[in-house]
This record gives sequence, C-alpha cells and structure tokens, in this order.
Amino acid sequence: MTTHPTNDTAPPRMAMTVGPVLYHWSRETLLHFYADLADSAADTIVLGEAVCARRRELRLDDWLALGRELQAAGKEVVLVAQTLIESEADLRLLERQGEQQGFAVEAGDASALQLLAGRVPLVLGPHLNIYSREALLEHADLGASRWVAPVELALDALALINPPADPVHTPQGEPIVTEAWAFGRLPLAFSARCFTARHHRVGKDDCGYPCLSDPDGLLLSSTEGQPFLVLNGTQTQSAAVQNLLGDAAALRAAGVSRLRLSPCASGFAQVLRDFDAVMNGDRPAAGCADVWRDLGVPGPYSDGFARRMPGMAWSGA
Repeated sequence: MTTHPTNDTAPPRMAMTVGPVLYHWSRETLLHFYADLADSAADTIVLGEAVCARRRELRLDDWLALGRELQAAGKEVVLVAQTLIESEADLRLLERQGEQQGFAVEAGDASALQLLAGRVPLVLGPHLNIYSREALLEHADLGASRWVAPVELALDALALINPPADPVHTPQGEPIVTEAWAFGRLPLAFSARCFTARHHRVGKDDCGYPCLSDPDGLLLSSTEGQPFLVLNGTQTQSAAVQNLLGDAAALRAAGVSRLRLSPCASGFAQVLRDFDAVMNGDRPAAGCADVWRDLGVPGPYSDGFARRMPGMAWSGA
C-alpha cells in the first residue's frame, strides 16, 4: 500500500506513475498486470497503446473499462495517445480519446496536442521536443498540467527548465508538475517501419505479431557481444534500463515530484514497491538491484543521461 510520511520535516511524497506497457503482451497478461496494480503503491497508471497501431489486444472500450476500475481503486488514470499518428484510423482513435470525460490524455506528438488542447486535461509525454523553459511555457498555454521530461535530459537541466523555486504555471495559475523517467528501457526512436517484422522477414501489415514472443523486446548486441539496442516493433529502445533508484535527493533538487516506471515482464511489482520504499520511506537503495535480478528484471542499468554522461553509462549509484 502507499506510504505517506508522518514527520513534518519529511520531504513531500514522490508520486509513482506506471507508464504504458510498451511491449506487445497478451490480453490475459495485461489484465493480470493491471489487476495487481490496483492494490499497489502506484499513484497514476497510464493506459493504452503508445507504439503500434496494429497491437489491439485491448481496444479503447476495454481500456476505458479498465480505467474506471482502477479509478474506483483510488488510482489516477491517464490515457496515452499513440506516438506516431500515421492513418485516418489513428486520428479517429485520437478523436475518441479526446471525447472521454474523467481521463487526462498523454500526448505523444504535436498532432495530438493540436487535436486534444482545450478538450481534455493534457499530459506532455516524453517524446515531445521540450528542451527549454520557453518551450514548456508555450505548451503550458495549451492547458497541460504535467510534463514528462525527455529521457535524455540531465537532472540539472530539468532544474533550469522548471525549477522548484520558480515553476512554469498553467493559465489557471497552477504549477506544472515535472515527471522524470526513473526506471525502464529508454525509448530512443520511432519509425513508420516495423523493425521486428523486418527481423522476422514478414510484412508490417500482415506480420502475425511476432513481437508477442518478445515480452521485453528483441535484444540486439554489438559485434563484441555487448547489449546495445532493443527492437520493439516500430520503436527502438536502449538495451540498458535507466535506474534512478539512488537519486532521490538529486531528483527532488531538480523539481521532480513524480517518477515514471516503465513496465517490464518480470519483477515489476517488486520494482514499484522498492521505488516507493526508497523514495518515500527509509529503505536504502543498496541491494534492491540484486533482488530484481533474481526476479528476472532486465538489465544492465544506466543513469548516464541523468548525469550528463553517455546514455549507456552506469554510475552504480
């Protein structure tokens, strides 16, 4: 269950956001995953398909029903827009998301912003090009209340764009909330081409869903045998898993009040528990990664981008 500090000198609670499942999981797996999240430390759960328009184990009506169940369990629910809008069908789905009452929508690109602004509460997703205070001010004017920072921004850059002492405000006077990508493989690029289908030598439009066999994506290694990238359909990810579990003080100093944890196929419930216990309790970060490894949580870990280092770097914090 969610823990709340009782000491008046304790820092404000660091909220936990479970991002959308980026991989192609079966309907049964998805439903079990979200049933477990209903009684977890998650404050916010982002629902929907962000990567591939052809992945439809759950359709919008299913996501909405699931969202209402999670809301009844006390969770904030956000619908995610598809990151690449490529067809009229994609636009129709986005239109339907914009018609829903009771859910914010996380925009993945400028077309989603244009269609959704003024219709639903907006979350600025990590794929939007917001790299300055001026850009964040412009997007705040569209009605956004939360900013998920691009994954390659260092923590000290976040402090300059939306500093805790002088945050960007919405037109209603509310401060924009900063959310940082704290756990999970980093999304690096999207393409109209499906790299998983190409790997399996099948057509994108008649692929047979080979990505169902890769619940954490398809790992690519360098010629030296080192993990390098992960193919996830139309998305390319880092092979390394960003892990900012040991960076509570730096995150708070940067004005971050929410952490995004990106789901993985094994051990994610423990990851969520540990992040909440470390960030909002007195559990040390040391030793958690050993437990995760035993549970099958993917690695290796990285924190380079957060520290103005190469993205694959790991400080061992």
